[in-house]
Order: sequence, then C-alpha cells, then structure tokens
Amino acid sequence: MSTRIENTSRRDFLKAGAGLTLAVVLPGARGAVLPGADGPSAVGGAAASAAEFAPNAFVRIAPDNTVTVVAKHLEMGQGTYTGLATLVAEELDADWSQVVTKGSPADAARYNNLFWGNAQGTGGSTAIANSFEQLRQAGATARAMLVQAAAERWRVPADEISVKAGVVSHARSGRKARFGELAEAASLLQVPQQVKLKDPKDFTLIGRHVPRKDSVAKTTGRAQFTQDVKLPGMLVAVVAHPPRFGATVKSVDDGGARSVPGVADVVRIPTGVAVLARDYWTAKKGRDALKVEWDESAAYRGSSDAILADYRKRAATPGAVARKDGDAAAALGKAAKVIDAEYAFPYLAHAAMEPLNCVMRLDANGCEVWNGEQFQTVDQMTVAGILGLKPEQVKLNMLFAGGSFGRRANPHSDYLVETAHIVKAIGGRAPVKLVWSREDDMRAGYYRPIYLHRLQAALDAQGKPLAWSERIVGQSILAGTAFESMMVKDGVDATSVEGAATLPYAIPNLQVELHTTNGDVKVPVQWWRSVGSTHTAYATEVFLDELATAAGKDPVGYRLGLLAGHPRHAGVLKLAADKADWGKPLAAAKTGKRGRGVAVHESFHTYVAQVVDVTVMPDGQFKVDRVVCAVDCGIAVNPDVIRAQMEGGIGFGLAAALSGAITLKDGQVEQSNFHDYQVLRIDQMPRIEVHIVPSAEKPTGVGEPGVPPLAPALANALFAATGKRIRTLPIGDQLKA
Repeated sequence: MSTRIENTSRRDFLKAGAGLTLAVVLPGARGAVLPGADGPSAVGGAAASAAEFAPNAFVRIAPDNTVTVVAKHLEMGQGTYTGLATLVAEELDADWSQVVTKGSPADAARYNNLFWGNAQGTGGSTAIANSFEQLRQAGATARAMLVQAAAERWRVPADEISVKAGVVSHARSGRKARFGELAEAASLLQVPQQVKLKDPKDFTLIGRHVPRKDSVAKTTGRAQFTQDVKLPGMLVAVVAHPPRFGATVKSVDDGGARSVPGVADVVRIPTGVAVLARDYWTAKKGRDALKVEWDESAAYRGSSDAILADYRKRAATPGAVARKDGDAAAALGKAAKVIDAEYAFPYLAHAAMEPLNCVMRLDANGCEVWNGEQFQTVDQMTVAGILGLKPEQVKLNMLFAGGSFGRRANPHSDYLVETAHIVKAIGGRAPVKLVWSREDDMRAGYYRPIYLHRLQAALDAQGKPLAWSERIVGQSILAGTAFESMMVKDGVDATSVEGAATLPYAIPNLQVELHTTNGDVKVPVQWWRSVGSTHTAYATEVFLDELATAAGKDPVGYRLGLLAGHPRHAGVLKLAADKADWGKPLAAAKTGKRGRGVAVHESFHTYVAQVVDVTVMPDGQFKVDRVVCAVDCGIAVNPDVIRAQMEGGIGFGLAAALSGAITLKDGQVEQSNFHDYQVLRIDQMPRIEVHIVPSAEKPTGVGEPGVPPLAPALANALFAATGKRIRTLPIGDQLKA
C-alpha cells in the first residue's frame, strides 16, 4: 500500500489549520533558551531564585503562588510531566492550575533514576515507578514547611492547620494564606527529615482526571523541541554516512559542496563527512554535491535472508541457558505428542515523528547541549570525553522530544558524539545544530535486532504441556556498552530473553536458551519500545495458542489453567476476556470471516492482556475491528495517561505487526522513509477499550507494556478466522492468495 506524504511542517499545519499565533524563537543570551516557552527549560530545576521557596531538588514555590515541579525525566509524549507533577501536587495539596513543570538539569547526584543507581535517564518505563515515593516526599516536605511557617506567623498549633487547593487555613482563627505568601518564611525553616505521606484513601489528584501539563503548549505550537532552537551564529550540519555499515571515508572531493552558496564548512569526522551551512536545506544541497570515495573493505555486505538462514543453523544447536526448570529435553524425547514451530522477526526502526537532532555550543568554559535528552549521565560523560572536558563542564538542556521509543537513549550516544566531533572539528567557532533526516536514521541508524525463535513443546494426554523448549538467536543490544557487565551474565543478554525466561505458565520442564551473534553481523542495534518483549511475547503467546489448539482447548481457559501461581496475569486476562465477551460468537461480517484472539504478557512489572477482533476478506486483506485491553500497573496515578499509553502502544505495535521491517540487501538498508516503512494510518486504527485493574500496589510503567500483546493477539485472531498461523513478522500479504 502506498500513501502520499505531505511534507507540511508542524508550525505551518497549525497556522493553516487552526489560525494560531505562534511563538517566535530567537534566544540571544547564553543559557536563556526559548523564552516564553511552555514546558522544558534550560534553567528548569537549576538553582532557585532568591525569592523562591525551594525545600528540595524537585519543588519551587514562587511569591506569585506558582509551584514549579522539576522533572528529572524526559517528556517524549508519554505523560511524564503530568504524572510527576501529580505526585508532588497531591502531597502538597496544591491547586493544579498553579503547578508548572520544568525539566531538570543533568545532575546524577540529585536527579538519578533510582532504579539505575547513580545515573540519570529515562527509559524502561521507570519514570513514575522510581519517582512515586520520592516526589511524594518532596511535596509532603514542602507542605509541612508551609504549615510550620503559617503556625509560627499565626501563633497557632501546626496540627490545627489544613491545606487545600493551594490555600493554608486555620479554621478556628479564620486565618488564610496562599503558598506564595508563606514562601519566604518557609524558606527560612529547617527542612524536616521525616514527613508523613497521605493515606491513599485521601488522594484527591492521584487516580483522578487531571489535565495534562503539556497539551496546551503542544497543541498551540508553543512547545519547544530541539528543532525549534536557534542560537546566534548557529550553523546547521548534515552528515554523509557510509552506504554500508563498517565502511569508512577513503577520500573526499568537497569542491562542489563548498561552491554551494551558504555552505560554511566541510569537515571529516569518524562517522562520515559533515557539511555545515546557514540552514538545513543549504547543508543538504552541499552534502548532495560531495564526492566521497568509501573504503568498504571492512563493510558488511550481508542480507536479512542470509542472516535468518544463519540463525536457523544456530538454532539447531544448544545455546547459553537462560532458564532451566526440570529436564525439557528428556520430557520431549519421551512425549507422544510434540509441537514444533519457528518464529522470525525483522530489524525494526524507531521512526519517531521528530527526526534526530541536537544543538551544541563549545566555548572556553565548556559545552552546552540542547536535546530531547533521555540519557543524561551517559551522554554527559561521552561528550566530555570527546571534547576533553570534565563531565560537569557539559551542560545538558532537556527539551521535549517528539517521540523516541528508545532511540534517544542510545548507549553509544551516537548523534551527540557526532555533534561533538563536528563542533570540535570547527574549533567551536559557532554553535552547531546537527539534523539527521528520516532517511539518514532509517539507513544509517540503530535497529531492533533480527531474532529467530525455535520452540518445541510436549503435551500429555489431556493436552497439558509437560515440556517447553525455546531457543532464541539474535544480536546482543548490550554487548560493548556500559551495561554489559551488569546485564549480560554467562553469555545471556537479559534483554534478549526477557518475557521468555520469565514465562509465567506452570510447565514442569522448561528451558530457554540464547545464541548471541555479535561480531558476525555489523548492523548497529538498540532497544526498541518494550525491548525483548517485542519478540518474546509474540513467540510465546502464539505458540501457547498453538498448544491450546492442539489440545482442543479454549485459548483463555487454557492459559488460566496454567496461571494459578500468577494472579496478576490471570487478573488482566479474565478482565479483558470478560469485557470482550470472550466465548460469545462474533457478529457475522457482511463479507469475509471474523476471528478473535487473545494474548497476555508482563513487561516492566506491568501486566497487560489484549483481545483482538478481526475481519478477513476473501482476498486475504483484513481489518482490525476492536482491541480490548486490560492493564494492571499498580496504583493508577493518572488513568487518562494510562489509557493513552495503552492506545498509543497498541497503534505502535499494530504498525510493526502489519508492515514494520527494515531489510538488508548487499549490506544496504532498503527502506528510507514513511512511504516504505509505514507507521499506522488513521484509518487503520481500531476501536480500543482500555480497562484498568484497581490496585493498591506501587505504580509501575505504562510507556511500553501496551505494545507486546498486540501482535500475538492479532495473529491468534487471524488464525481463528482463517486457520492460518503467522509465524513471521510483519504479517504483510501472508493471508493473500
């Protein structure tokens, strides 16, 4: 299917469609980025002004009653800025309208991700999960100090004072004050070491509908992304990358590029040749005029088909053991009935709406960076190393990101490294904005690896699984990164087997093995939204459906019979099945056949089950009619954000299931943009219903767990409609005659 793409900018679209007045972005002073912006700021979270009350690293209360929540995690569309602000405002008893959110500076000592040790960053669906108590403590501390300030001013007992919607009151005396009136007095008090958090039954914001903090800025065009940054004298850079992975620059004739009016410089860097100009289009024209001879003596020239053929050979031999319960091999050898299947998964691109970009300025004092910053500590250290600076001399300004799906949390800091080399190559004489076009990232970026799964299972006479063997083959995401020593043990990359090695079903003999192929394939790989569960959920949930079919059992009942020890899996499965009217016949289609499928999976400690309804036409085309989703993510901090994340995850996962594939031919990526690597179109989005399991457990993440169950539930629905198993993704035209 081909769909025409209109190259209309976000701002032009808004101007034409909504008639809005847009912010002009022309910051002039160092550090004063994007005045008038809503959302992230270069100064957000840094030292508070003298007039502010700043009891800790996360809360600022100004004399005008503004409560600023300093967010240590990137806002990339997932609702972090709203969720983090909710936690503070809840314990502070602030008026939601007086709360604003600002991005924090890079400072691992104050803003580390508590799940990652001494490192700051956003990823793994951890933003709310690791901040839940920390930011509630921050809000409660500020509240206690405001109350104490009021008690001393009014000469009344602190325990007689109440706070509601940003107003501190003493009922007996009738005294009242807004936060701003007490800010200066509170700032003079000693910060209490311990404060009492609310009983969840007293929550007024957590679990309730509160408007998102970033919606207005984003819908009016005021939100500031890296692409909006313009600094005096700034040059825009684009890079000519090698056509094949592993190739390097042999020689460059840059005469044509330098003759393009507006081109300021051409420099060689380790990853290619950078052209700098007054604007993107001029830089691109300069790049097009380059004559580069590439040294491809060490370049990778393989293909996706060859990689999979090699993986099949590896899957025939034992790999490193990731999990071993009982003796699966012995049980399979003695079984009367063995089910065998292979599942294959392609490379995938992140394909976020905002292309990769970064602004960097170098001077005698250090380096300043503007970026949709997802990996502060790693990026800060890496950039400092290239520029010969101390990490603290690299100032990172965290701006909004227009999606990421993991791409901006690159363990190698790839596009920041490239920017640093360019700035260094020109001696820091001008700030540089590096822009990767979508084609650049699609053809020279980082990808979710190709994976192959080989599964075998043995069933007893009643159809119950006695043994399960799974061999996974793929590249390691973690090898060669700072995470390898922590997350690769005995040859097993934890991200390659998550979701398979943690299979919840009660099977007495279960073995999961892994073949890692690093060194043989030079394609750069990286985590992709929901990481290992992007392929393990599909292989395990479709295979389990195959076992249910072989056993002649209902897919939901079959799963529930194996989940007695995993009540949260069972809970979402029952809820999704109930809401989807599982067991009741689907209404007949006017044309074609209908089918319903199910899958359940846990990722990042969140449990999700989805039921998918499909209609398949006689020619094999199909439509996803409805997705019913049940999610258990602990306490639902913001139900609207959770629903949005499930809906977004379903759309994201559906696009990949339908057509997502990066393919290699003779070492070159065949796709280049949204016309041949399609994201979901509006008319492909199904009706979605999201149901949240009430819970008193601590909240877990929702940014990623909505993705994994979609593809297997869809494949199981297509089987129910057609009797055909889809064992290779994407689905593409496999159902067509």
